[in-house]
Amino acid sequence: MKYLLLATLQIALLFAAPASSFGQQQLISDPEIYEKEHFKKRCGTVEYGPKFIDRIDINNDGIIDAVANEGDLSCDGTRGPDCTADGCPHNFYLQVKEGGYFMIATAQLYGYDFLKRFGNMVFVLKMHPRFCERTDSEPCQMTVRVRGTKFLTISKK
Repeated sequence: MKYLLLATLQIALLFAAPASSFGQQQLISDPEIYEKEHFKKRCGTVEYGPKFIDRIDINNDGIIDAVANEGDLSCDGTRGPDCTADGCPHNFYLQVKEGGYFMIATAQLYGYDFLKRFGNMVFVLKMHPRFCERTDSEPCQMTVRVRGTKFLTISKK
């Protein structure tokens, strides 16, 4: 009886798993609207700076993607309300051919540069030194490129 109950539970979870993973991959129409709606609900007064949304092709597929920088907004007079000593949250969104976007990553960063190296666009992420296994005060500079939906680390210094 115990094994039958366990088997039934496992089958139920197996059928529920695809539905739950589909829920995590819901496309949003526009990351800027999505992010702004989030902060409108959270804050009484919100002000967005010019670098709040950066529209660039982050994975070199010819389709313009988006990066949201939560450090370039004020929420009830507080600049970057979720910023810490590790930096400010940055959300990375990919646009799909069929229309819509989905978030592929979020990271606490001081900032980033988006540069062309060896014919490909790459990020130089400026982060807390501990992300480069260091204890000094100089920011970690991690060079990464996005292939498909994955960040691939090229170098750290």
